[in-house]
Amino acid sequence: MTAEWIAVAAEVADAVAAGTPVVALESTLISHGLPYPENLEVARASEAAVREIGAVPATVAIRAGRMLVGLTDGDLEALATAPAGSVRKAARPSLAAALAGGGWAATTVSATMIGAHAAGIRVFATGGIGGVHRGALAGPDGRSPTLDISSDLEELARTPMAVVCAGPKAILDVPATLEYLETRGVPVVTIGQDDLPGFYARSSGLRSPQSVGTVEEAAAIARLQLGSGLGGMLVCVPPPAADALPDDLARDAVERAVHEADEAGIAGPALTPWLLARIAVLTDGASVRANTALIVNDARIGGRLAAALAE
Repeated sequence: MTAEWIAVAAEVADAVAAGTPVVALESTLISHGLPYPENLEVARASEAAVREIGAVPATVAIRAGRMLVGLTDGDLEALATAPAGSVRKAARPSLAAALAGGGWAATTVSATMIGAHAAGIRVFATGGIGGVHRGALAGPDGRSPTLDISSDLEELARTPMAVVCAGPKAILDVPATLEYLETRGVPVVTIGQDDLPGFYARSSGLRSPQSVGTVEEAAAIARLQLGSGLGGMLVCVPPPAADALPDDLARDAVERAVHEADEAGIAGPALTPWLLARIAVLTDGASVRANTALIVNDARIGGRLAAALAE
C-alpha cells in the first residue's frame, strides 16, 4: 500500500506512534449490513465501546481514491445515509477498483485488514468473518462445487493482525471454514468457553480449535503470532448472553433460509445480504438485535485485547 493511497487520521497516527492501543473497525456493516438508523447507532456505539477501554477506534473506509483509517462522525453518517447502491463494497480483489473508482466504498474484513496493517494497527474487531460458503466444496444436490470462499480467510493467513469476532457467519459451512483456516496456518482462539461461538448463538455446536479463559491469555498468543511473522489470528467471542439467540432457534432459522435461497437460485454477492435479511424475518428481528449486540461487544473486547498487547 503506497502512501498516496492511504490517509490516517491524526488521532490514530498519534496513538500508533505513542504505543496507545488502537482498534480498527470495518465499514461494510454501516453501508451494507444494517438499515438506517441502526447502522449509524452501532457504528457510534462500537467506537464508544473502544474508547471506554482507553483505546482509539479507527473505522476504515474508502473515499475519493484514498483509504481512510479513522473516520469522523460526519463520515459515519454519510456512509449510513448513502443511497442504496451508491457505496461500493471493497475486499482485497476489488480494492484497487474501489480506489480508482472515486466516491465512497466500504471495506470488508480483508480490505480493512490491509488498511489497518498499513497504518500500524494490530487489532481489528468485526461482527463475523466470511469463509467457505455452503456448496463451495461440494455443490448442493449434486451440482458442481461453487468454490465460493471469502478472501477474508486468505487475508488472515497473510496479514499479521488479531481479528476479534463472534465466529464465522452462521450462514457459512463453518466446519469447512475451520479446516481452511487450519490449512492456511491461522490460529482460532475462543475466549471464555470450549465451543466455537455460533455468531447469533453462543455455541456453533463445534469445539473451538483453541480456548483460553481471559483476554490476557489471548493477547499472549497474539503477541507471539503477530510478532513472529506467522500471519494473523482469529479471536472468537460469544455474543452477550442476554441478546444471543437460543442455539436451536439460530440453527433452524439459518438452515431454513439457506434452503429457501437454494430453491430460489440466489447465489453470488446477493446471497449473504439475502440470507441475513431472511433470517431477520424468520426470527422476528431477534437476529438483528443479536447482531448489533455482538458487534459492539466485539469492539469492546478488541479494545481490551489491544490494551493488553500495548502493555
